[in-house]
Amino acid sequence: MESVRIGIVSCSDRASTGVYEDKGLPALREWLGKALRNPIEFEPRLIPDERATIAETLRELVDQTGCHLVLTTGGTGPAPRDVTPDATLDVAERVMPGFGEQMRQISLRFVPTAILSRQVGVIRGRCLILNLPGQPKAIAETLEGLRGADGGLELPGIFAAVPYCIDLIGGPYLETDPAVCKAFRPKSAQRNPA
Repeated sequence: MESVRIGIVSCSDRASTGVYEDKGLPALREWLGKALRNPIEFEPRLIPDERATIAETLRELVDQTGCHLVLTTGGTGPAPRDVTPDATLDVAERVMPGFGEQMRQISLRFVPTAILSRQVGVIRGRCLILNLPGQPKAIAETLEGLRGADGGLELPGIFAAVPYCIDLIGGPYLETDPAVCKAFRPKSAQRNPA
């Protein structure tokens, strides 16, 4: 099974200076560790909400470190210091609007202020970069989707589309644990079709 290099970036002025403990990086690491069957090489970064710093970090993770996937957390609202989407667009070669649209759909099930979120998904080289919410519960819901009382999937999370997207841009073949998140691929793209 191919290994995958994943950049996880928490954008927070206060957490990066030690004012409070960052919860985004541990939440990302825990969820990805459960969802993916591939060996994962994490590249964690805890940085302030500075547009140039975020863009520089994303370029480094993709261009020098060779990440196949980069997930950011925090800094996606309308406040002046929320510049993660702007920095992400600064480094983008192509925008993948469906990711942001689905993240907002999931969050709208909980709070009407989800429409204030500016999360984006982009491609740079052979890497998919996604902006996620800042709270651990919201991170898991956004990635995994929403389940009904019977445990069935009511609203798909964004991660179901991530493995096939990474296939299409030339990255490693990601295998998920279907109990956490069932990856969707057309039959022609599956290595071991069921």
